[in-house]
Amino acid sequence: MLRGLAITPPVLGRISIGRVVEKNGKRLPEKDDEFTVTTQVQGRDGWITHPIDESLRGAVGGKLRSIPVWLPFSDPDLNLRASYSMFDRPTGRPLCVGNGETCRRSTAAGVQSMPCPAPEGCDLAASSGCKPYARLNVRIGNDDELGTFIFRTTGFNSIRTLAARLHYLRAVSGGLLATLPLELRLRGKSTTQSHGAAIYFADLTTRTGATLADALAQARELDASRRAAGFDQDALDHAAREGLALGVFEESAEEGGAVVEEFFPDSVAPGAESTEPLRPAVLGQKLANRVSRGSRAKAGSAPLAVEPAGT
Repeated sequence: MLRGLAITPPVLGRISIGRVVEKNGKRLPEKDDEFTVTTQVQGRDGWITHPIDESLRGAVGGKLRSIPVWLPFSDPDLNLRASYSMFDRPTGRPLCVGNGETCRRSTAAGVQSMPCPAPEGCDLAASSGCKPYARLNVRIGNDDELGTFIFRTTGFNSIRTLAARLHYLRAVSGGLLATLPLELRLRGKSTTQSHGAAIYFADLTTRTGATLADALAQARELDASRRAAGFDQDALDHAAREGLALGVFEESAEEGGAVVEEFFPDSVAPGAESTEPLRPAVLGQKLANRVSRGSRAKAGSAPLAVEPAGT
């Protein structure tokens, strides 16, 4: 195999929560309150809808807020690959990818391994837009058992929820993630940082109408059937792990341009999911400002409006 080129799971299409729109001469991401399944081809108005999107919408009879899926791998970290990532915006090239302990960084002397303190403690990240970035690969339907649809996100809520679900489901199923009938589900919540507005994130659950016990029974049955047919899930996971390890970075410059436009813009459209925690220095300044306002109020100064937390 070619060294330096990551062999990633075959992708048949994309799953997104929103789209990129043009506002005031800038192309910015705009969140939605439903999923959209698209091809990997862009038209004049954006990504072209995948034929499976229409069939899924017909089944639910409304907005697409849940998608029945299967996972390609039994290893949670192969299905969901998350990292702190930084891209060069003009070219779309990955510049630095880390896990909070170590990172691979593109420098003038080549790609080097360095300590990774996570974005909150990295001087370079503060000025270059490093943040959590994840890709989830899932199968929709059974037409292509090795082909996947990819859901990309920089949403902290999506990344944390999906990671937790994958590890919990692997634990309770005895490692049978790849045969569990699951559902990618859209959930909403409001936070202080969103000023009470709804933000949407992805979750992974058993399918509507089925209990966890039902899903586990089906997973064991399907696993036994696959093994009898000669399907080697462990070997598939091993091949995927080796393929991903071949590359320094998972994204190429060719893919990076679209990733940067959608997930690493210069500014964020209203309603987008917050992805980065408030930096301690910023939080400290806000607290200092509030203490100062309180002191002035006690001294007889006119009261000032309280700044919403998390802004």
